[in-house]
Amino acid sequence: MTQNYQDKVSAFKEHHVRKDFAYDAKVIEKNVNKLMECIKADYHRKWDNRDYNVSYKKGNKYWKVITDNSVHCFVDRITGDVFKPASWSKPAPIPRFNLLINAQDCLTKCDWNGGYLYIR
Repeated sequence: MTQNYQDKVSAFKEHHVRKDFAYDAKVIEKNVNKLMECIKADYHRKWDNRDYNVSYKKGNKYWKVITDNSVHCFVDRITGDVFKPASWSKPAPIPRFNLLINAQDCLTKCDWNGGYLYIR
């Protein structure tokens, strides 16, 4: 196991011991809004005069971040994991980032077209 994976597992276990789910849900929602702002800002750096609609939709399990007419990403409402979309209604199985444990990593790498969501 890599050190990064072990750190995520230990942070996730600590999260479930604390059981601050109401607070965590607010933090995740706040970070989803920050992610949307970063996506929009990156788009406007590339295309100055064009309008770009970024919104989110709350589902049973995921926040769905929607850009114009496509899904940008899914964010798990409980764990804060960020997933690349597999289709309009389903995320890919492997989480790419976490908005609860290390949101800054996701926010610094995000771009308007979702290239940061691919596994390299």
